[in-house]
Amino acid sequence: MFLENEHDRARRRGWIEVICGSMFSGKTEELIRRLKRARIARLKVEIFKPGVDNRYDEEKVVSHDANEIQSTPVPSSANILLMANDVDVVGIDEAQFFDAGLPDVCNQLANSGIRVIVAGLDMDYTGKPFGPMPSLLATAEYITKVHAICLHCGHLAQHSHRIIDNDKLVVLGETDAYEPLCRSCFIKQTGEK
Repeated sequence: MFLENEHDRARRRGWIEVICGSMFSGKTEELIRRLKRARIARLKVEIFKPGVDNRYDEEKVVSHDANEIQSTPVPSSANILLMANDVDVVGIDEAQFFDAGLPDVCNQLANSGIRVIVAGLDMDYTGKPFGPMPSLLATAEYITKVHAICLHCGHLAQHSHRIIDNDKLVVLGETDAYEPLCRSCFIKQTGEK
């Protein structure tokens, strides 16, 4: 078995992968798949999620299809740096809910030789770029955009349309609060041009 020392690790190349898309597009499912494969490869993996996201479980990252993986909820992106010691891969779910420091954290991790896999909504419910996601997308080496299916017409959906009356930016919810829509159906529903 090959044992790596600090000097070898410093030479190893890190990078950032971003998985983005609308709600119900499979972002978390893809994140979990990649992290489980990293574990199969015997890499040391740490997974983080924002402490505010407790929809399915307090500590696990859980997809809409009930696929899950153990994670550590953290109150801010700075906590990730404190807790991501001696790892090969860091996974981060629901990146849009983190503070503006998340891109710097991800870059510091990647610069130290860690593979960073981030999943999050690229747009908020109004169709605007969401939280730290634009900066992450700009600095990532790899980007995967996944799509849901529009519930109105069946085309590919990239919008998370809020169907409840609430204009707060962050409203945790599922199918009771959001539906995936394509561009055309989103425009029809919201009156956006």
